[in-house]
Amino acid sequence: MLDVRLIRSEPDTVRAGLARRGDDPAAVDELLHLDEQVRVLTARRDSVRAEVRSISNQVGTLFREQRQEEATALQEESRALGAEERDLDAQVESNATALRERLLRVPNLPSPDAPDGLTEDDNVVVRHENFDPDSYAEHQRVPHWEIGEQLGILDVERAVKLSGSMFVMYRGLGAALVRALCQLALDRNADLYEEVRPPTLVKTETMVSTGHLPKFADEAYHAERDDLWAIPTAEVPLTSLGRDEIFAADELPRRFMAHTSCFRREAGSAGKDTRGLLRVHEFDKVEILAYAAPEQAPDLHAEILARAEGIIAELGLAYRVLDLCAGDLGASSARTFDIEVFAPGVDRFLECSSVSWFSDYQARRANLRYRPADGKGTAVLNTLNGSALAVPRVWAALVETYRRPDGKVDVPELLQPYLRGNTVIG
Repeated sequence: MLDVRLIRSEPDTVRAGLARRGDDPAAVDELLHLDEQVRVLTARRDSVRAEVRSISNQVGTLFREQRQEEATALQEESRALGAEERDLDAQVESNATALRERLLRVPNLPSPDAPDGLTEDDNVVVRHENFDPDSYAEHQRVPHWEIGEQLGILDVERAVKLSGSMFVMYRGLGAALVRALCQLALDRNADLYEEVRPPTLVKTETMVSTGHLPKFADEAYHAERDDLWAIPTAEVPLTSLGRDEIFAADELPRRFMAHTSCFRREAGSAGKDTRGLLRVHEFDKVEILAYAAPEQAPDLHAEILARAEGIIAELGLAYRVLDLCAGDLGASSARTFDIEVFAPGVDRFLECSSVSWFSDYQARRANLRYRPADGKGTAVLNTLNGSALAVPRVWAALVETYRRPDGKVDVPELLQPYLRGNTVIG
């Protein structure tokens, strides 16, 4: 969340940042009002509390001096002030809760380096790699769901029978390809990133820490009986690994990676293309994430982008990199680069990785702190993350790109060791 001290000291900066996103800057006035209420009520409560303590000391002295009547009168005054203190304390708590809940719904401020714009049409294409739209033959212009059905490696019909629409099932070498892609991503990042296998179900506060709650509750799967949430991405548990902890400066940056299943309700997908693997409720993904001091964040952002981009390039797939405009940033992000892989069978660029820097927004929610090298107090960390490899759309682009004229699919050399030596899916 945003630092309330920043809102208090630089309200115009916050208003301008929200306006760049297309959000209502009037939220700042509401936050300032709530903050003022909390501070005024807190000061009044503390003053009354101090007065109660002072009177209690006087009462004790009066009783010791056998001045019963004066002591009894002061006790009555103390009881009245005590009631006022309890009422003020309840008001402080109520206003502080309202302030926090409102802060939880205010998005992060975009980085000054994020391009201006309000919609995805304003995103900036940084570069295309390995892309020539005229280089794809007719046999590569077949959508992956048809290829998957023909080769028996993607079974959407039976997945729908088992679980409903927008669920898919991989079979045979199609299932092996899922594992191969994930293992490749883990191996490629094992040099610096600690592998973690976190729980798939998490508490509400864990989802709040990344900004997925309360704003995106409709997009998440909630096991209400246990009040647990199915993770939409490993970013959620990885961000909270160090929640409420203080790191030493020489421990930073801390790097983590995780292969998990991810679950998304896709509640806002009405009218969007949901065929095949374009939009599904459950999918596998390898996430890489880092905790950093603010001065380390720019280099780490570039590092995570290079790692995510490198795997797509090594697989020989065409892709492009987008610099997201302020209005298209995720609510928690200050700066995001998207990697979109080209799938010739559907003739579309498909987002397969978002590489984001969240400044201190998530860390403030998760209470992730570190002790600077000078040892003076603590400071809030920065968090960054990206998909090292998200399976569905890379899987789709791969089988479309590497489809042969005979209908079989060549396995890129990079993946062959992970597919039991198979060189062809057929």
